[in-house]
Amino acid sequence: MWTLTGVFLWAQAQKAPDTIVFKAKMGDVTYTHKKHVDAVKGDCKACHDKLFPQSKAPINFKAAMHKKAEAAKSSCAACHVAGGTSFASKGNCQKCHEKGGAKG
Repeated sequence: MWTLTGVFLWAQAQKAPDTIVFKAKMGDVTYTHKKHVDAVKGDCKACHDKLFPQSKAPINFKAAMHKKAEAAKSSCAACHVAGGTSFASKGNCQKCHEKGGAKG
């Protein structure tokens, strides 16, 4: 049986981080989770679990994977592709990758 305290502690444990930094050779990518949650109006199922696991596990979205993801509209390319709901990743590397470390 759940208690109010138990529900509160569970909710706190489930709270997603505001940002996640992914290390990348082309420059680290700072993923702003809150901004993306706002874009889908709080619908977690828009991305989880079909595109991303609900964990901090690396996405392994290596450079050679961009084209494959764009063709399959998977991973970040579900939205970040020509004709998608956000800017296309092609030609916009600097929007996600920060040379010399993560964005602040």
